[in-house]
Amino acid sequence: MLKTDVFVCGGGPAGLAAAIAARRQGLDVMVADCFKPRIDKACGEGLMPDGLAALAALGVTPTEEETGTFHGIRFVEDGRSVEARFPEGVGRGIRRTVLHDLLHQNAMELGVKFRWSTQVLNVRDGVVRAGSEEIRTNWLVGADGIRSRVREWSGLGGGRRLSRRIGLRQHFKIRPWGEFMEIYWCNGGQAYMTPTGKDEVCVVVVASHRVRSVREALASFPELASRLKGAEPVSTERGALTEGHLYDRVTAGHTALIGDASGSVDAISGQGLALSFLQAEALGIALKSGDLRFYEAAHRRIRRVPLFMSRTMLLMDRFGPLRRWTQGAFEKNPRIFEQMLSVHVGATPLTTLGIGGILSVGIQTLMQQEG
Repeated sequence: MLKTDVFVCGGGPAGLAAAIAARRQGLDVMVADCFKPRIDKACGEGLMPDGLAALAALGVTPTEEETGTFHGIRFVEDGRSVEARFPEGVGRGIRRTVLHDLLHQNAMELGVKFRWSTQVLNVRDGVVRAGSEEIRTNWLVGADGIRSRVREWSGLGGGRRLSRRIGLRQHFKIRPWGEFMEIYWCNGGQAYMTPTGKDEVCVVVVASHRVRSVREALASFPELASRLKGAEPVSTERGALTEGHLYDRVTAGHTALIGDASGSVDAISGQGLALSFLQAEALGIALKSGDLRFYEAAHRRIRRVPLFMSRTMLLMDRFGPLRRWTQGAFEKNPRIFEQMLSVHVGATPLTTLGIGGILSVGIQTLMQQEG
C-alpha cells in the first residue's frame, strides 16, 4: 500500500497551494483530482497586494509578462466614478489557467506527487481510495470546492449559506484603459474589469438572476459596454455559481478543509484566491506541528475581514439608495474609500475603520428615503 504524510483531494489553486505549503515544511504530499491540467474556472482573476504576497510566500511570483497590473479599485455607476489606490504595492490580473500552471510547476519542482484524472472514492481509517489505488495518509486535506465530499465524509457540514449568485467570465483583446480594476454597478449586479495582460482584459458579470451572456449583460453597464465596443472576445464564456458559505469548524481529527471547501465569500470581495493562499501557509505550519488547532484559529482570523467586506458590499448591491449614498460619501471624502481598501487588503486593522458608523448613517438614510 502506498503511504504519504499528506493527501490533498482537489488540484485547483487551493489544493496546489496546500500541497506546496506542506511540502515546504518537509512533508510528503500527494494530490488527486478528477480533472487534469490546465484546470480552468470562472473567476475575476485579480490578485490584490495581499494575495500576491501570500502567493510569493509559497514561492510563486507571476511576472509582468504573464499578468496585467492595476494600482487600486474604481467604482463606476451612472456616469459617476470614485477610485482608491492601494496603500502599497500593486495588484495583478492573471488568467486562471496561467496561475494554475505556475502553481503546478512549483509543486512538481518541490516533489509533490500527482494523480490527475483520478476520482477520490472514499476515505476510511486513514486510507484513501483514489481510482484503483489505496493510499495510507497521516493527514487528509479537502480542497474539493463548495460541494466538498471530504467535508461530508468528515462530518464538517451543516454550515450556513450567506449568498448565492451567478457569474459569467470572458476575455477581450483590448489595451486596458486605466490603472484600476473597475467595478461597474447596477441594480441587481456588477461587472468587473481586470487587466490580465498588456492587450487583454477579463470581464466578469455577477448577478442574482440568470445572465445569458456577457454581451447581453453589458446592456446594464453602458460605460463598460462603450469601452468594449469593437473589442474581440479571445475566450469562450465560462459561467459559475458564486456562493458565500460559513462553517463553524474546518478541521476534524486528521482532516482539514481549505479554499471553498472550508467556506467561501461572494465574488464581490475579490479575495477568493487570496484566502486560499493565506490559509495554505497556516495549514502547512499546522500539519508540520501535528496540531490542527493552530489552523482552525488562523482560518477564523483570515476569513474575518473578507467576510465582513463581502457582507458590506452585498448590502450595497441589495439597496441602491445605500450604494449611491456610500459612493457619494466616497466622492466627498476619498479618504474613506482609501481606508476601506486599506482594510480590505490587510494593510490596516478592521478596528481602525469607522465603517460601522458610515453604514449606520447610510442605512438610516435608506430607511428615510423608503419611508
